[in-house]
Amino acid sequence: LKRYLEMRGADAGPWNRLCALPALWVGLLYDDTAQAAAWDLIRDWQVDELEALRLEVPRLGMRAPFRGGDLREPIRQMLRIAATGLQARRQVDCEGNDERVFLEPLIELAQVGRSPAEFKLDLFQGRWQGRIEPLFDEYAF
Repeated sequence: LKRYLEMRGADAGPWNRLCALPALWVGLLYDDTAQAAAWDLIRDWQVDELEALRLEVPRLGMRAPFRGGDLREPIRQMLRIAATGLQARRQVDCEGNDERVFLEPLIELAQVGRSPAEFKLDLFQGRWQGRIEPLFDEYAF
């Protein structure tokens, strides 16, 4: 039995989001204060709520109903916690930017409250006129 928790990443994605998921996990888990804040965020979430989210998030994304609202605010809180954790690590590049830069694509998505899939669905129903071929032209990397 492993004595550590293995976090899995996304298999692929646009280049500007490849480091976002690992940065999110690092920000949440590698700083004790951030880890405690993340636990405080979810500590009272119930199993039935999690099951409802498992069913609704694939269909509704961040607008999945949750506790009289939706997931947008808990997602924004999670990103703020991760950013705080990354800032505390003080790992900077040659220009002095810390790892929070990797969260920027996720923060932008959380600000508008829409997932990448929703943007693609808009294109499919609009400009692409129900055709899937443009997806490969516009999103290949």
